[in-house]
Amino acid sequence: MGSTSAAHHGGVGRRDLIKRSAALGLISVPAMSLLSACASGGGDGQDKAKAGKKTAKNPLGVNDSAQMEFVLFDGGFGKEYAEDATKIYQKDFPKAKVKFAATQKIQSTLQPRFNQGNPPDLIDNSGAEQMDMGVLVGKNQLADLTPLLDAPSYDDPKKKVRDTLRPGIVEMGQFDGRPVWILYYAYTVYGTWYSQKALDSLDATYPETWDQMLALCEKAKKKGMAGWTYAGKYPYYIPFSLYPMIGKVGGRQVLDAIDNLEPNAWKHPAVKACFEAYYELYKKGYILKGTPGLDHIQSQTAWAKGKALFIPNGSWVENESANVIPADFDLAVSAPTGLDGSDKMPFGTIWASGGEPFIVPAKAANQAGGMEQLRVMLSEASSKNFTAKVKSLSAYNGGTDGIDLTPGLKSGVAALEKAGSNVLNPRMQDWYVQLQKEKIGVSGLGEMMAGRATPAETIKKIQGFADEAAKDTSIKHYKHQ
Repeated sequence: MGSTSAAHHGGVGRRDLIKRSAALGLISVPAMSLLSACASGGGDGQDKAKAGKKTAKNPLGVNDSAQMEFVLFDGGFGKEYAEDATKIYQKDFPKAKVKFAATQKIQSTLQPRFNQGNPPDLIDNSGAEQMDMGVLVGKNQLADLTPLLDAPSYDDPKKKVRDTLRPGIVEMGQFDGRPVWILYYAYTVYGTWYSQKALDSLDATYPETWDQMLALCEKAKKKGMAGWTYAGKYPYYIPFSLYPMIGKVGGRQVLDAIDNLEPNAWKHPAVKACFEAYYELYKKGYILKGTPGLDHIQSQTAWAKGKALFIPNGSWVENESANVIPADFDLAVSAPTGLDGSDKMPFGTIWASGGEPFIVPAKAANQAGGMEQLRVMLSEASSKNFTAKVKSLSAYNGGTDGIDLTPGLKSGVAALEKAGSNVLNPRMQDWYVQLQKEKIGVSGLGEMMAGRATPAETIKKIQGFADEAAKDTSIKHYKHQ
């Protein structure tokens, strides 16, 4: 919920990814109530801006005198990067009025406008009040962004926008079939985050097998440092390192089956092995005492203070914890530790995907303008500006040359290079928000990691939750294509 981030948190969030919302930020609002109204149509809509003339400089045919309204989630990434991009739009279309606003209350501010048929032209649908993407898509509330993706890129007319994006961005915006409903602007690297300085102080390298992980945690314990901590109040953070471990051990098809809500998907041997591995961290006393009672900020602060070596998180953690991470911390991220040499995918297999979901409403008065603003943001200059200001990669595949990358960002770029094509993108957190957060996260993994349920009991419980969701006709179901 980057995306970043908002989404990942429980109350105040930040990017809780979807849901996050509900989102990369996240949420405690029940997913359906959230959107029930938003999805209910209503209103006669607003007058659409007349199309402008398509030219090489205006490939989407923006009406150069029509107002363009942009509402941004005001979270961990701030609003300056977006304001800077609106200035470029204004320069390109000097006769147009650009209306820009930033808020943390996306759903309560914008749901009434969706109902009345007069939504803004571009929305960063993130944070704790994120509108449920699955519902928006299912109720035909969003414009298909294919025209944007097939337009010439802002920098190079010979390249389409889609050809300038990082792996998985286009697919993440799809739900069923070819239309692309969402453009995730931030690019989040998920994994196991740590201090290279702390690792060096233990005379250790990052563990590639679980036996090495347990040995390192024992070594840390003897020095008075816990092996792990996590957001105990929001245990849906645990999957940021656990899901890619499952994919590494069993292959990406195991995660696809979980996302597809297939019968017995959670009973796969790779799931069992990884749950048992994580449970061993609890059993051997390698989890920081009190972790189940900590929220994301408290756990990140304890980790930054050297009380624990590892924390599962996303790349927004560098910006979000900047005020508590020591200057010499040497922040780093690694792809998850695997089990052993029998794993189906190599060490370096990582979860990386889009965060900060941008949408253009189907009833927007100036759809072309909303898409053009996104085209501007996907330029090299805007991407570099974003990365320099918020310590996060963007969806634009590049944009880091000449920027003095922070330690975490540099480590994330290196992790992506090491992963190559072995990048996983579990969709549970944006397809089924409540299932992922409240059920798999809080009721399942949270109970197991606190020692209140065994791996076998947890797998049985989570499979039951997944089966309930699969049979629930009130929610739209999605499948990997």
